[in-house]
This record gives sequence, C-alpha cells and structure tokens, in this order.
Amino acid sequence: MAIAVHRNSDSRNCGASTTVQGQGTVYVNSKLASVLGDPNTHGGGALKASTNDGTVFVNGILLNLLDSSASPDALCPIPGGPHCNPKASQASPDVFACHGPKPGPIDDG
Repeated sequence: MAIAVHRNSDSRNCGASTTVQGQGTVYVNSKLASVLGDPNTHGGGALKASTNDGTVFVNGILLNLLDSSASPDALCPIPGGPHCNPKASQASPDVFACHGPKPGPIDDG
C-alpha cells in the first residue's frame, strides 16, 4: 500500500510544521515535497524518510512520507514526548509513493 507524500507546512505530531529546505523544485498539491533532513518550525526535528522504502527520491534526496520519524526538535525536554520524535502527521490527500518502510533503518546522514 502506498503512503501519502509529506509536504512543506504539513503538520508534525508535536504541533510544528515542516519547513522544506532540502529541495526547491518539486511540488505536490502546490506545496514543496519534503525530503530527508527537512526541519520543523520548532527548530531541528530533521525528518528521516523512515517510511520511504528507499525507492523514491527528489533531486537525489529521499522523499518524506506520512509518519516519517524525525530527530528531536528544540523543544524535546522529556524522552519519549512528541518533540523527541516530531514525526510527519499530515500529508497530501491524493499523492502517494512507495510500499511501506524499508526493513532496516535508512541512514539520515
């Protein structure tokens, strides 16, 4: 089953929004498509493209999809809270990619 594409200004589970910085040419529903490493509006929170099966790239960078995990953001005071994994919680209603997560972790850097 394909997964919805996460985009610029889409929500994270901590209440922040994604800020696309990794690419500036590919749009989904008139919003920039989010790629590996994009931060959130709370500072930090780089997305890990963890729900991408390793097959879909934008300008050579892995595309982020709904429920992609993220590094902690600047408001991560307590391990396990939503700011410690501000994952993608909103995405395109009609643009999908991949077939689920890769069996192992995808290296984010």
